[in-house]
Amino acid sequence: MTGPRLAVFDCDGTLVDSQQVIAGCMAVAFAAEGLPAPAPAAVRRVIGLPLAQCVAILAPDEAPSRHARLVEAYKGTFFTIRQRPDHHEPMFDEEAGWLLAIATGKARRGLVAVLDRHGLVGRFVNLQTADDGPGKPHPGMILRAMDATGAAPADTVMIGDTSFDMTMAVNAGVAGVAVGWGYHPPHELVAAGATAVAERFDQIPQLVATSAGRLACAS
Repeated sequence: MTGPRLAVFDCDGTLVDSQQVIAGCMAVAFAAEGLPAPAPAAVRRVIGLPLAQCVAILAPDEAPSRHARLVEAYKGTFFTIRQRPDHHEPMFDEEAGWLLAIATGKARRGLVAVLDRHGLVGRFVNLQTADDGPGKPHPGMILRAMDATGAAPADTVMIGDTSFDMTMAVNAGVAGVAVGWGYHPPHELVAAGATAVAERFDQIPQLVATSAGRLACAS
């Protein structure tokens, strides 16, 4: 009897196109500290990392105390925006099939709000967030999702849009399927260890199926 098969999805840039909201919140947070807003392209590069690490990368010359204030200002702004009735984070076409989990740099409260907004609460059997332990590319989120579902590494695939996702997959010993519509270019995703790159969401089921077990067969 075979065990469960697990598809672990990133959120921002993979399931949800949230770059404009994230860049806007970061601009407000920096303005609150009297700092110029980071370029949207620079923000896009760090999406997926834990928030504190994102802020440290975007403001490398600032003191840790200011980083902490930027983090809190970002959280407050994001929470406020999320309550607006016109708030919109378009959902990329969703996937069905395997057991589904999420591994994201979002806080749990933010992730649950996104899933609720799109009617996806309950679709994912396991949620791993920035609240649960080390962020990407540490393998902890994938390892905990596998432990919770009973899935073996050979039956687990990480789907994401950044090199952080693909490196996390490599560190966890699972295959990584990258998506080409997110925040890092395909050549960086392949260099980080992606076994395949999907250009459309409807390509993911086949790429996930063919990627599962590939690392085990190659070892």
